[in-house]
Amino acid sequence: MRIAYILLDPGIGVFGTKGASVHVQEVIRALRSDGHEVTVHCTRVDEHMPADLSDLEVRRHRLPRGTGAEREQAVAAAAADIAAEVATGGFDLAYERYSLFSDALARLADPAAGAPVPGILEVNAPLIEEQRRHRHLHDDVAALGATRAQLHAAQVVSCVSPAVAEWARGQGAPAERLVVTPNGVNTSRITPRAHDLAGGTELADPSAPVTVGFVGTLKPWHGTELLLHALARTRGDLRLDICGTGPQQEELAELATELGLADRVLLRGAVAPERVPAVLHGLDLAVAPYPAAEHYFSPLKVYEYLAAGLPVIASAIGTLPEVLRHGELGVLVEPGDVDALAAALDELAADPARRARLGRAAREAALTEHDWRNRCRALLERVEVPVA
Repeated sequence: MRIAYILLDPGIGVFGTKGASVHVQEVIRALRSDGHEVTVHCTRVDEHMPADLSDLEVRRHRLPRGTGAEREQAVAAAAADIAAEVATGGFDLAYERYSLFSDALARLADPAAGAPVPGILEVNAPLIEEQRRHRHLHDDVAALGATRAQLHAAQVVSCVSPAVAEWARGQGAPAERLVVTPNGVNTSRITPRAHDLAGGTELADPSAPVTVGFVGTLKPWHGTELLLHALARTRGDLRLDICGTGPQQEELAELATELGLADRVLLRGAVAPERVPAVLHGLDLAVAPYPAAEHYFSPLKVYEYLAAGLPVIASAIGTLPEVLRHGELGVLVEPGDVDALAAALDELAADPARRARLGRAAREAALTEHDWRNRCRALLERVEVPVA
């Protein structure tokens, strides 16, 4: 099929470094790996283009300078332009990542505009609520109208978690079109270390430092400061490798110094997605230390940890207990409990045999349950594409 991938969100670059950009790239890779021809229509590109996507056709619709209400109106105008371009471009399917103020799929589904193009709407968060809570929504009525039009028009509304699906249903998405599609992982790109992939059985040197990893944006709801406090309470020889950047980076560096951890913590800053597999190869275990709060996410980092064959310590929140099979693939701790997190770090650090067992099970689960290609195939099977 010829698929138009639509991304109107001006905060997400197709070739950016944060998790949302990785998500975009992996969905595109999965679609292309099955022979589909993908053309991207977006408002932002960024500069970290992976070599394997260098031939991807990307049509950027530049937004005029402006903030607030002007930016909201510009996104709506770009959605209209992109819909018109897709409608006349001979595409079989439109796949859109839900963005505030976009009604592109609704326009494409309208028979009055010509031959309708079926659409999949991917919903990763209740964006209206996020915008109201964390930023500012100038035209609430327009945002809500576009959202509801999109949810009603899409043949498939793919929600990243049950909580997001419930939100979408409350906004008018027909229940029969809703499907929960958790995040996934590219198991060809993210692999265990060569030794582990080959089935090596010798255990790690018990006298060597144990490297704990965190991959993600440094924002308060990821709980990275809790991880630093937990590290300060551990008894073993542990190091922390933090891969990613965000508004908390400077604050976390200062906290590491205050806790006497400066020589045990590496803050890498922004890392291009193609470098992340090598970073994961340097870890002995990985952490998703979410605090106690509303949790509707499907953490991409956890699926990458699993694919890398890493034992995982994660907060028992949202969908994470199910992803980790309630402890079969890692260790679950109470959200926000620093002492429990420190104890879990010490226990896994001191038990290389258990880490190896968990790592092997994690990799197998990634291969059999969480590969992006299977996620995308399942979605496409739900779409009725008109026969030419």
